[in-house]
Amino acid sequence: MFNISKTICGVTAATALLVGQALAGPYDEYQGTTLVVNFPAHPHYDAVRKILPEFTKETGIEVEVDQLPYLKMRERQTLELGQDEGDYDLIAYVVFSKADYVFADQLENLARYFMNPKLSDPSYDADDLIDGYVYNIGFAGGSKGYLEGKTGSLFGIPYGSETSILGYRKDIFEKHGLEVPQTYDEMLDIACKIPELEPGMGGLSSRAASGHHASHAFLLHLAPLGGRVFDDSWNPIVNNEQGVQAANALKTIVDCGPEGAASFGFGEALGSFLAGDTAMFLDTTVVAGQIDDPSKSKVVGKVGWALHPEGTRRGSQTGGFGIGIPKNAEHKEAAFLLMQWLTSKKGDKLVALAGGNPSRFSTHEDADVNAKFPHMATFGEALKYADPDWRPIIPVWGKINADLGTTLSKVLTEDLDVQEALDGVAERTKAVMEEAGYYTWSE
Repeated sequence: MFNISKTICGVTAATALLVGQALAGPYDEYQGTTLVVNFPAHPHYDAVRKILPEFTKETGIEVEVDQLPYLKMRERQTLELGQDEGDYDLIAYVVFSKADYVFADQLENLARYFMNPKLSDPSYDADDLIDGYVYNIGFAGGSKGYLEGKTGSLFGIPYGSETSILGYRKDIFEKHGLEVPQTYDEMLDIACKIPELEPGMGGLSSRAASGHHASHAFLLHLAPLGGRVFDDSWNPIVNNEQGVQAANALKTIVDCGPEGAASFGFGEALGSFLAGDTAMFLDTTVVAGQIDDPSKSKVVGKVGWALHPEGTRRGSQTGGFGIGIPKNAEHKEAAFLLMQWLTSKKGDKLVALAGGNPSRFSTHEDADVNAKFPHMATFGEALKYADPDWRPIIPVWGKINADLGTTLSKVLTEDLDVQEALDGVAERTKAVMEEAGYYTWSE
């Protein structure tokens, strides 16, 4: 005899199983997985560690963090990414490393993860990510080989990225009736007035030490003053009128800066501003937390923020860190889920409230974030002008960068003629590019 109750029970059980499968969460398959991630010793990633327990609570995925100073992190990654099987499931990398890792085929192309409906969150809203950061940190293979474009692909997502901003002493500016500089001419004029108005105080604190610090400072001015290192055919143009103007701007800043300014690295330049020895600081947004920290800063509550001044155009720097999945990672899909969660609207807001650098436009506009960090609105405005091409990100850049920074240091400390110095850099850069094959297709 046909057993209808048994049949109904069977159908019900089968239906329940199908419904359960259909409603399975995106993290269920990966619960109990332990991801090993490699992060730098950096304020943003200190904030990241504070929010990782929330990710584990939501997903059941554990995260083990190997946090190292930047140079040691790069050394460890170079070793790990070259193995058949690596220890890291997710890495943070500085923008300089993008070209090296992609060229060596050591980072996953993220397209297949965002195409996978089981992994890709439809509410992720990639358009909300800051354009300049994405192109600078994440893209390779497009325009010039390192920017967006029809041939480009995404290999990482900005996380701990930064742009340049002008910090200034509100009390000093108010005391002397100074207007916040909007242009380069105004900024340089005020920088050299400050030592006269406030004896013993420098005008603007800047990196300038021989090597990458001097190069960074020069490039910081080159982009807004309308210059580039190369033209579209990879010919060095760093020695043109705009290059000379940028080098002279740096020299003026150092000459009107605090004592010892020509030897300042990033730490010394920031330390001078934190100690109250300079009236302005033009560099990365990442310093805001330290400036507001009374255990590190003597200028808490005295600093205002303004956009990177305009030359012939607006053009603030882009840099900092992004996160990517190594080709030799063991748990790639779970690593993508962590990457997606960290850079989602929720994750970006959480890390911002914990003191990190947001990577989304919406986070900079968020009421809760601005209530805690009022400078975020100004930083968000600055991001509209973030230039992903302010510095070339090509495999041979390290050699060119070192030469540029060493030569500029001689301009600052030995009065080497600016035009002569940059002509020499251009000539040596041409030889490096030729050796690397950049002119193979030239007619």
